[in-house]
Formats: sequence, structure tokens, C-alpha cells
Amino acid sequence: MIKRVHLTVGVVLTAVIAMSGCGTTKPGNAKSSPQSASTAGSGGTVGARSADSGSPTGEDADPRHSLPAEPSTPTPSPSATRPLKDGTAVLVHCADADDPYTTAVVRNPNGREGTFGLKIHYKDAHGFTMSESYDQVLVAAKGKERVRVAAGSLGPIDEIARCEVSPRATAVH
Repeated sequence: MIKRVHLTVGVVLTAVIAMSGCGTTKPGNAKSSPQSASTAGSGGTVGARSADSGSPTGEDADPRHSLPAEPSTPTPSPSATRPLKDGTAVLVHCADADDPYTTAVVRNPNGREGTFGLKIHYKDAHGFTMSESYDQVLVAAKGKERVRVAAGSLGPIDEIARCEVSPRATAVH
């Protein structure tokens, strides 16, 4: 029963190969013959070229059945290789005793999401920079992200007279 199934499958595969033109050569250039049904049914490999057959890229090979020389490699999209433009940052609220968080909005001008660096300078009444903070913010393509930065760990909040946000949010990646 199993031999009949293998034999039947081998005969069908040989017929399909013969009808599709695989394994055939031009008249007069024959170097090998297609496998017979008895070879296919007895464990032979159907569709394999014999060692003495012609090269698949030779002049007598059928171009419809030739194999590519090398697998193609995907090329990266132009936007993936182009560096991101820097974003912008705007101060919304400076930390104070009522709200110890500095709030800023970072905008992304790019067509893909990116991470941007946000710098905030905390100054006292004399203009002296008491402290600075730096945070990285992930912003969607052509989007904006509202960021709240805790100022409590930077020093006494009641001494902060003003906050300055660097207007350029540097593209990190």
C-alpha cells in the first residue's frame, strides 16, 4: 500500500515536471534525461539535476527555471538612514511652591518618532543658575509631548525665580 502511494506520487510528480518543461533541454543538446517513474518511486529525488547536467545559467538553460545568483538583501528606507532634525521646546510652567514641577512641551518636526533632549536651567533672583536638568523625551512623528520634571531634588524650590528651557530639543535618536 505504501509503495503504491509513493509510486503514484512519483508518477504524478514526474508527469508534472515533464509537462512544465523542467528538466528538459533543447534537442541536440541533451546531457541528461528526466527521471523515470520507476526511479522516482524507488526513493530517487524527483526534480533534482544529475551531476552531468548543464549549468542552470548556461546558454542552453531555460531562463524561466534558472536560480538567482545571490539572494537579494533588503535596502533600508531613506527615512531610517536620514538623521532626525532637532525639535523645539517651550516652557509652560516653572516649578514653584504650589507646583514643584516644571512643565514644557517638546515638538517633533520629523516624519518619524524620535527621542529628544530637553534642557532646563533653574535660576535664582540674581540670575545665577542654581541647577540644571536634562531629560530625554520620546515624541511621535509630527507630534508634541508634554513633559513634567520634578524640581524638588534640585534644591530649595522657594529660591527658584525663573526657569529657562533651551528652545532647541536636540535629536538623540
